[in-house]
Formats: sequence, C-alpha cells, structure tokens
Amino acid sequence: MNLVKTNPKLFFPSVMEDFLKPDFMGGVQSFSNTIPAVNIKETETGFTIELASPGLKKENFNIEIDENVLTISSEKKLESESQNESGKYTRKEFSFSSFKRSFNLPETVKEDDIKANYENGVLYVMLPKKDEALPKPKRFIEIG
Repeated sequence: MNLVKTNPKLFFPSVMEDFLKPDFMGGVQSFSNTIPAVNIKETETGFTIELASPGLKKENFNIEIDENVLTISSEKKLESESQNESGKYTRKEFSFSSFKRSFNLPETVKEDDIKANYENGVLYVMLPKKDEALPKPKRFIEIG
C-alpha cells in the first residue's frame, strides 16, 4: 500500500477564496443560489407543505399543478445603486434569484381545494385529502 500526499488546495480550493473575492472596485462578490428548505406534514385531513423563504413577498411565488405534480417557483429581481455627487454611477448591481420545487401529489389529494398563504417568511400550501381517504369514525354494531 502506498500513501501519497497531495496538496488539497490544488484539488479543493477554499470556498472563501473563490466566492468572496474582491472585485475591481474594492467590493466583495458573493453568490447565493439556494433552494428553500421544505417541511411536509401529514394530518388526518390533509398535507401541509411549509417552504421557508424569508425576504420574498406572496407576489414572487407561482404555484401550479400539472398532471399530479405541484410546482412552486419564485423569481425575485433586485436592483441597488450607488451614486457619487455628480449623479454618475460609480457602481450599479443587479441581483436575481429564483428557485423551482416540484412535488408528486398522491391520488388522495383534492386538487381543486388546494390553498396557500404566506406569512412570516414561510409559504404554507394546504393539500386536503379526498373524502374517501379520510379516516372513518368508529362505528358500533349492535348484536341482534
């Protein structure tokens, strides 16, 4: 067995060095491509998808269903500017972020009754179950 030493910097450059390099104007470039975390909760009456997405507004979201696939997507464009005293741009930055998440819906979901709301940075999508999929109440049978 041979042990070979390698220089890890040649194969795995530092994340901090690559993504936080100063740009030509002395600022710092950082890149953020993230997909929001999702919780899926099942209750007796349905499912709830909780999608963590702070900083967005409900207008940024698009929710659609096509052939038992629920797709949640978002786009956010942000433009920030810095100006000097003469009004000419010394720096102008554009920011764009987007994501798309898709979920296969079980046959037990009532597609026509799906609802969503957005509060405190979390998108909630409620997926009610069909009546056939709901648990049946306990029934007593009388002995004759």
